[in-house]
Amino acid sequence: MENENITPRKLTTASGRPYAEHENTQSVGSRGPLLLQDFVLHEKMAHFNRERIPERVVHAKGSGAYGSLKITHDITKYTRAKIFSKIGNSCRIFLRFSTVGGEKGSADAERDPRGFAIKFYTEDGNWDLVGNNTPVFFVKDPKKFSDFIHTQKRDPRTNLKSPTMMWDFWSLNPESLHQVMILMTDRGTPLTYRNMDGFGSHTYSMINADNERVWVKFHFKTQQGIKNLDAAQAGQMLAVDMDHAQRDLVESIDNKDFPKWTMKIQVMTEEEAKTFRWNPFDLTKVWPHAEFPLIEVGEIELNQVPNNYFAHVEQAAFAPSNLVDGIGFSPDRMLQGRILSYADAQRYRLGINFEQIPVNRCPFMVNNFHRDGQMRIDDNGNDDPNYYPNSFGDVAPDPSYKEPAWELDSNVADWYDRNAGPGDNDHYTQPGDLYRKVLSDEDRKNLVQNIVGSMMGISGPKRVQIINLQLCHFFRADIQLGMAIAKGLGVDVEQAMSARH
Repeated sequence: MENENITPRKLTTASGRPYAEHENTQSVGSRGPLLLQDFVLHEKMAHFNRERIPERVVHAKGSGAYGSLKITHDITKYTRAKIFSKIGNSCRIFLRFSTVGGEKGSADAERDPRGFAIKFYTEDGNWDLVGNNTPVFFVKDPKKFSDFIHTQKRDPRTNLKSPTMMWDFWSLNPESLHQVMILMTDRGTPLTYRNMDGFGSHTYSMINADNERVWVKFHFKTQQGIKNLDAAQAGQMLAVDMDHAQRDLVESIDNKDFPKWTMKIQVMTEEEAKTFRWNPFDLTKVWPHAEFPLIEVGEIELNQVPNNYFAHVEQAAFAPSNLVDGIGFSPDRMLQGRILSYADAQRYRLGINFEQIPVNRCPFMVNNFHRDGQMRIDDNGNDDPNYYPNSFGDVAPDPSYKEPAWELDSNVADWYDRNAGPGDNDHYTQPGDLYRKVLSDEDRKNLVQNIVGSMMGISGPKRVQIINLQLCHFFRADIQLGMAIAKGLGVDVEQAMSARH
């Protein structure tokens, strides 16, 4: 018999006490009531009752793997971040893919943006780049985020997904149009996680050794090629395999067909940002590649499937507040909102000491004055002082990490920008360009079919109002697009055109 000479490890309680009976509870006689003193029963049931940690409110269904980032090109003129200090540098990474709106048990083939979150374990701390497979998002102000996500979840009365809620929100928020159109193309249903690009999406900053700042966007171009499912294929996949993307990721790595992406950046100077025709910090807009070309940086590769899904993928915690020296924030409003909300969500979901969980732990030196709290699993600072300044310890701020000050263009605090330029509320030029210049004929056909199929699900007394308002947005982006969707919905084109005005 295989492994017959191996001595079994002793079964123990969580405290380490070996015990003999795992399957039968102590009782009074063979048919009598159970005894309260069977502590193994209590431990097993109490632990089982607490096995499920709170589900992520978004990005609940996910897959992940470990790998590496290798630097292939010199960008030291833009950043002093140590990971980019020379060609050939490398660091370990953990990358988690996900759907956005579905629950943990939802299908991988749902039409939904895909999360693309990377944790870089650098010598200067962990850097989390938390993005999606699209370069834009549905809203540009964080106050709208929870409302938007509610429309992607379940109707509070029926507990069903609701096209009415989705399109009602989108029709009342024209800034959503760019992302809606991307979502409704076949890129809303990628074939696998390996066959899609990733984006940092937000505008970040880079700071070089001379304390000079530029604005940047991060791109990850798949080396496996872009491949998508059309609506019919996605529907078939829903019935065949709810976890097809998870299965593909595990099997490809197990077969040593390691997925790879090329890391690139776009760079905009502070002076260019002042005169750019759109707000460069608006998450609903892109920077045209012709004006701000992609600059190659390095390559990421995934080559290790975690040996336990829950310990690594489910407990992975990403926060845009986790940056490293040489990479900074920007006035991107959505990014500013996420600085607080993501870390707050992780503290709720995993506890105040979530960054001590192995998948989140910085493998290099960590020194601070944080102490105590649930699940504190390190030495809790030993006997070092837990306050600063102090006369006893040797932990102190390092002024060499200071970032240059921001020069603000206003000292007026308000709930809107009184001096917003016309480009700030231009929600139609870029979606129109996407339709006319980026999509192929096949893409345009599928886009219209997918939009019509989704909008046909709008119901209730406001149905006509929601449809007409959304059609107005499509007409403003592109006349032909609006007419094609109106025709597909059975709406009188002349009536729809008059509603546009």
